[in-house]
Amino acid sequence: MSEESQTPHSDVLGAYIRAQRRLADLSLRQLAELSDVSNAYLSQVERGLHQPSLKVVQSIAHALNLSSEVLLAEGGLLEKRAKAGPTDTEAAISADPELSDKDKQALLGVYRSLRQRRDSKPTPTDH
Repeated sequence: MSEESQTPHSDVLGAYIRAQRRLADLSLRQLAELSDVSNAYLSQVERGLHQPSLKVVQSIAHALNLSSEVLLAEGGLLEKRAKAGPTDTEAAISADPELSDKDKQALLGVYRSLRQRRDSKPTPTDH
């Protein structure tokens, strides 16, 4: 592998995809089938060996029930909105000693997804 094919963001994006796949309780093969991305290529993406195209990111995001924007932002390839910073709720979830790391990641994923959907809808004051 040449150094040009791996970027600092490749590792972050790959790790995030792997974490979301595991939270969804999907095998690499299952995610590959759902996203129409080859098993071998998806494995390389997860390991940070390749940075996928936008089309591949969209396919993976769809298969994981995430928006492409969330996947790109969490993967370090898109600047997060100022509103997307940690909230008191996220801090509370992360600090809860009764939750496993897997539970925390699942709750944070759901919470962020709901906030992202809410933030993308116009509010009555957004005329």
